[in-house]
Amino acid sequence: MPDIHLQKILDKCQTNNPDCDIDLIERAYDFAKKIHAGQKRVSGQDYIFHCLGAAEIVADLKVDSKTIAATLLHDVIDDGPGDKEELAKQLEKEFGKEIIRLVNGITKLGKIKFRGEERQIENLRKMFLAMAEDIRVVIIKLADRLHNMQTLSFLPPLKQQRIAAETLNIYAPLADRLGIGHLKGQLEDSSFKYLMAGEYTWLVNQVREQIDEREKYLKKVAPVLKKEIIKESIGLVKIHWRAKHYWSLYKKLQRYEMNLNRIYDLVALRVIVKDIDDCYATLGLIHKLWRPLPGRIKDYIALPKPNGYQSIHTTVFCQGGKITEIQIRTAKMDEEAERGIAAHWYYTEQKGFKSYLKKIFTPAPEKELRWIKQLQSWQKETHATPEDFFQSLKIDFFKDRIFVFTPRGDVIDLPEGATPLDFAYQIHSDIGHHYQGAKADGRMIALTTPLHNGQVVEIITQKNARPSQDWLKIAKTNQALNKIRQWLSKNPGFGETTKEADEIKKEPPKAEQPIKTATRQIVLKSEVEVAGDQKITTALAKCCHPKPPDEIIGYITLHQRITIHNRDCKNLAKIKDQKRLVSVNWKTGS
Repeated sequence: MPDIHLQKILDKCQTNNPDCDIDLIERAYDFAKKIHAGQKRVSGQDYIFHCLGAAEIVADLKVDSKTIAATLLHDVIDDGPGDKEELAKQLEKEFGKEIIRLVNGITKLGKIKFRGEERQIENLRKMFLAMAEDIRVVIIKLADRLHNMQTLSFLPPLKQQRIAAETLNIYAPLADRLGIGHLKGQLEDSSFKYLMAGEYTWLVNQVREQIDEREKYLKKVAPVLKKEIIKESIGLVKIHWRAKHYWSLYKKLQRYEMNLNRIYDLVALRVIVKDIDDCYATLGLIHKLWRPLPGRIKDYIALPKPNGYQSIHTTVFCQGGKITEIQIRTAKMDEEAERGIAAHWYYTEQKGFKSYLKKIFTPAPEKELRWIKQLQSWQKETHATPEDFFQSLKIDFFKDRIFVFTPRGDVIDLPEGATPLDFAYQIHSDIGHHYQGAKADGRMIALTTPLHNGQVVEIITQKNARPSQDWLKIAKTNQALNKIRQWLSKNPGFGETTKEADEIKKEPPKAEQPIKTATRQIVLKSEVEVAGDQKITTALAKCCHPKPPDEIIGYITLHQRITIHNRDCKNLAKIKDQKRLVSVNWKTGS
């Protein structure tokens, strides 16, 4: 007999999709329960209850079986005992590549932390999506976070504050962008409770009685409206109401001088009808029954919100002159308002889905983010099964971007292929101008090394370091290129040729000297390779004029160039820092 909590998930899954893979979900539960056996959360509860709690939240979104299974397994690698690589192999063997990819994605996202810097919020959201690769990973992570918020009271106050701030600034806006109002409201309210405990308690106490009164009032209004809608032969699905979320209400109160009497959607009446024509017919009927407030009609069907939300909102002097907001939408719009992108699973199972896909909707405004419209177009244009749909439902919006951390935790948004030089100039011009070297995840990297998502990059500067002409061939971003050009134009004569270190004898620049042989002249051009790498730029020292087959050694100058000296060059004896000497060899060819 399945666990009672698991049974609730299975019941929801079967209700939403009779063909869901019950066996897969049960196997995932058994595997997770075995791995987490004996583990406890801070609350003292068995760890498996967190997996079940997150899976139930995901099941409420009417998702597919694999997403539910991955949610049950989402902490197996990260929090399971033993070797992580071995756990990953077991998981892939038991459940296949798709589920292990989802679990790995969730594990990766867990490393993203909000450190309280307002300026990095948008980049963190972008990085979150760029690292996720599959939209299901984001949905599972949102459910994971919501269940963690529901048990946040067991953590120390400082940790409660950090997690709540992260939830409000990163997770709730992501839920909003994906159109999942069902999760957005809960994430916001649970954060509000910890971040502003006094205001939260005050608001709950203020509105408790008013919400009760509003609901009693709407119970009387609904039958009257229902009768009139049926009389007009409008395709009514249902009428219901929902109280406004506390955080949303609090923000609205701030715009209205904290006056609750000016909030008309504390509890809004929702009218769900069959199609768009019925929406406008219902609007006309409502205005015939009750006088509308001027300027309070919002048509989000003709012009949807950026996250795809569609509905008509009107505020009227309802029965007894009580000002009431009424929202009108189709069943599809209602489903999408609550579940956003996740609503796709539900509609692919419904009869007539293809005709729904062919409907034309007004796109989001041009000024809004492109990836929101891309999500909408995927929903409209995909005629595949849910399984095939998710093979193509990848987060491609940021494929040409990377998101790299500074040692302080700030996120720097760069184009794919960007180098440490681009990173340095993105932080500050002076850091770029005085660039001497860089570390990625604690290891030294070359100036030309492409950076990757999620790396922690540290720039090493030197006050005597200066830009050079070669940097224009290395930098990828316009910002870096423009800064380098500006510096070079203000400092003519610098950066044109490789300079020697202070301790190396300086001579006026000379043209390359040919080596005379019995048969021809050979001009040495990039004839030296450094530690086996033929791409590193080198120059021959003017003090000792090395030439094949002399024994040679390379010297790293203050400007991060490498000059080639004879091993017996007298100037090398003056060098104190032996780490700046590198192994070099003559290349063959002429």
